[in-house]
Parts: sequence; structure tokens; C-alpha cells
Amino acid sequence: MWGYLFLVPAIAIFIVFLWVPIVKGMVYSFYNIDFVNGNIFVGMDNYIKILNNPDLLLSIRNTLYYMLLTLIIGFWVPIAASIAISELKLFQGFARIAAYLPYVVPGVVLYGMWRWMYDPVGPINAVLGWFGADPTSFISDSRYSMIALVFMETWQQFGSAMLIYLAGVLSIPRDWYEAAEIDGAGVWSRIKYITLPSMRSLIVLMLILQLIGTSQAYQSQLAMLDGGPNKATLTYALLTVKYAFTQLDYGAGTALGVLMFVVLSVLGIVQFKLTKEDY
Repeated sequence: MWGYLFLVPAIAIFIVFLWVPIVKGMVYSFYNIDFVNGNIFVGMDNYIKILNNPDLLLSIRNTLYYMLLTLIIGFWVPIAASIAISELKLFQGFARIAAYLPYVVPGVVLYGMWRWMYDPVGPINAVLGWFGADPTSFISDSRYSMIALVFMETWQQFGSAMLIYLAGVLSIPRDWYEAAEIDGAGVWSRIKYITLPSMRSLIVLMLILQLIGTSQAYQSQLAMLDGGPNKATLTYALLTVKYAFTQLDYGAGTALGVLMFVVLSVLGIVQFKLTKEDY
């Protein structure tokens, strides 16, 4: 009984700040929200409106492209970094701190710094110029803008994921590695047959969490380019924000949010099924 009483505050906060907004969002998606004259029930009109918006398919395509890029460019980086740091004999603590430092850079500083680095006269183009490449405006060219954002976010975010992977690596019994070394296993063999199999569940969990997180991405797209150039970085979440807070169409914005909630719930169920034996 006392255990349940101690849980009451956490459960109350969970209900008030998570499930009540979710339920209200589902309800509001069927209304035309008007804070002055009152809400008007419109049925499925909000869903029809967003489904007929050509920007919806574009935003879904951009979001999937963004998610694919984060998997190709960024997903393996913290895994490789955690394994490399775990193999260090010296300066392991310094390497952990150095890898994590980009994560603490404030967003305003981060975006300003990378806009300068991506500038046609910035340091990245200066380095490419040494090899004879012409200056490129990475963030204003629709061919490179999304890739540029993914590189920026990989640089900032990989440190936090790396610490999680590193904790997983360090939790593997050292006796396994010592036995493998006695049997003549090299570094690559130990990684292939001990480290990666032992981290399988963690990698699957982090993969699902990354897919969920990147599907909700909008901050860098909004702050750096506001969905441009030519809507090349207009993601699904950014379209939701624009509906709700630019056009002040809260009904359509919540309808988009409900659709995303359904998709992410399915991803969460898939993650639970894939790692069910670990619970």
C-alpha cells in the first residue's frame, strides 16, 4: 500500500501532463478551435484538409529522407565511438568528455556556428578549395541542405548516445574478453563475436528511439532554414508546427499530431516485440 501511495504523485503528473494532452489533442482534431467564439465540431474536415494538402506528402517524403540520412550518416557513429573508447588503455576519461562536449552546446550557438561553417566563404569550403572544389552553399542549395543538417546534428548528438552504448559495452563481463584473448582473438574478432552480439538489444532499442526522435524533428529545420530552400527541409513535425502556430489552425495541427501519434505508437509496439525477451 505504501509503495502505491509513493507512486501517486508520479502517476498524477504523468496523467496530467501526458495523457490529458493526448486525449485533448484527439478531441480537438475534430473541432475548429476558436478561443474567442468557442470551438465548433467539424467532424473529419481537419483530416480531409490535411490529406488534400500537397505539402503533406512532401513533408512525409522529407521526413523519411531525413530519417534515412540519420541512419546512414549518424546511427553507427556512437556505436563505433563507444567501442573505440572502450578499447583505449590511456586517456579514456578525456575521450568520453571530449565526445560528449558538443551535446552541451546551446542551440543558438550551434546554429550560428554551423551557418558560418557552411557558408560559401566558411572553413568547410576553404578546406574543399584546397582540393580544387568550387564553393558550395550547403544550406541554401536544396540538394545538400538536408544532408548538411544531418551532419550538424550528428556532430552534436552522438556524444549522448555514445555514453549509453559505452555503458552497455562496459557491462559486458571482462572475463569473456580475457578468454577470447587467450584463445588468440584479435580486436575485430572480439568486437564481432562478443561486443556486438551482447549489445544487440540495446542497438535495437536505440534504433527505435532514433526513428521516433527523428520522425519528430523540426527544430534545426525551423531555426536554420524554416523548411527551405524550396521546402526541401519541410518535415512532418515542422508542417504540424506551421499549421498550429503560424496559421493558427489548431484543429488541423492536432489532426497531424494524432496521425503521428498512431504511427509512433506502432513503432513503440514493434520495439517492445523485438526486445520482449529482455523484459
